[in-house]
Amino acid sequence: MHEAEAIAANRANWDDRADVHIRSAMYDVDGFLNDPTDISQVVQNDLSVLAPHLPDSGVQDRSLLHLQCHIGTDTISWARLGAIDVHGVDLSPKSLHHAARIAQADGRDIAWVEGDVRFASSLIDRHFDTIVTSAGTILWLPELEHWAQSIHDLLQPGGVFMIRDDHPILGAMEFEPWAITDDYLGGGGARTYEDSGSYTENSAGLIAHVTNHEWRHDLGEIVGSLLRAGLSIEALIELPYMDWPAFGDLIPCPQGWTLPAESPRIPLNFAIVARRPDQPQA
Repeated sequence: MHEAEAIAANRANWDDRADVHIRSAMYDVDGFLNDPTDISQVVQNDLSVLAPHLPDSGVQDRSLLHLQCHIGTDTISWARLGAIDVHGVDLSPKSLHHAARIAQADGRDIAWVEGDVRFASSLIDRHFDTIVTSAGTILWLPELEHWAQSIHDLLQPGGVFMIRDDHPILGAMEFEPWAITDDYLGGGGARTYEDSGSYTENSAGLIAHVTNHEWRHDLGEIVGSLLRAGLSIEALIELPYMDWPAFGDLIPCPQGWTLPAESPRIPLNFAIVARRPDQPQA
């Protein structure tokens, strides 16, 4: 299948997911809006990684771009933490429709941009102090070179970028530990499958556009793409928790989900923090 067709299929799938997720207990949009101090668990986890690379004031008064923002609750959480000139980019127009409605209900002036995040720098004519993306993002991107270059080009000199996402080792296990059954290394083309559900509760059978196309990206590819784009890596972390119950062995923990103490110790998430240098690199 041609790349454009695969991306169009993913867009239709995520439009369907947006309608399912907006009604889910997992996102609990009404509860989020009813408590203006609520910060999503995803953003709490992101901030724990990003905070050491920010001023003591955190994201307060820092412009912020959220890539693959989905229905916007995480994006709004960054605004609640004090980020300014907040923008969210997503491929799915239905997701952005819901995001705009939630932001309006929260009294937030957030710019929502529709498009492929790999080419975000051609969609947005400004720079940001902070760019973030997390929780199930880059496996939907066919390649990372344009993604990384857009991140570089959208950052202010001295600006910081953070990604936190499912560890690629889980993809090699097809999220069913403990045997390697799929590629860990990137470059093997799209992995295509059909699924009428999503990761929110009771969603089986609710997705009409069932075809999914995913692309594996190993840590070397992710780090390499950011370095080749001219960013400096400040941190690479492997984490023992993740944001969703991806497989049955996981148990609840303060950050979301983790493995029981008696299980093999493998990473469930990774995080990378990178910065655009103040001066061009030689």
